[in-house]
Amino acid sequence: MTSLDSRAPFVLDTHEIARRPGTQRELTLSEKAPAGMGVDMLGVPEGSDIDLELRLESVMEGILVTGTASVHTSGECVRCLKDIDGEMTVDLQELYVYDDEEEDDDTARLEGDLLDLEPVLRDAVVLALPHNPLCVPDCPGLCPECGARLADDPEHTHGEAVDPRWAALSQLMQGNDRPAGGTEETGREPGPDEE
Repeated sequence: MTSLDSRAPFVLDTHEIARRPGTQRELTLSEKAPAGMGVDMLGVPEGSDIDLELRLESVMEGILVTGTASVHTSGECVRCLKDIDGEMTVDLQELYVYDDEEEDDDTARLEGDLLDLEPVLRDAVVLALPHNPLCVPDCPGLCPECGARLADDPEHTHGEAVDPRWAALSQLMQGNDRPAGGTEETGREPGPDEE
């Protein structure tokens, strides 16, 4: 008995070609993306279309699936947090072995005549996504002081940076045009005979 539902998305029935080495079948289909297909900053939105072009070939060990999947991607730039959208096409290739074949646990298996394409599709898409997506290759990011997006204002500046060790001294000097403790002319305190 199989645990797969033949009506589920990404579950394919291979009854026509199973155990007939040399036969093949081509499929073009569109399914809705499942949840959680992506990385932290970029992914395939749940419910968006995934267009598949597949070839199923019967071989001695099982069914070889090859083809492509075209997906829409959506996320944020890691440097400036701008929304980014795009399209991506990934290659798929997986051998689904018959359930009576002796293989290790990592091998994709047919359940009866059914195969589940979703794990293979998910792996292919997630591995093809950049872990640090950028809106443009040379994105300057955000201003570390105020958070302004530097691509919108390339001349953005906050003046000369002050060493934090001298910040207290600069506050003492603000609003005082002469050195502390002196006159404007001499820069020193007047003596008792100089008044």
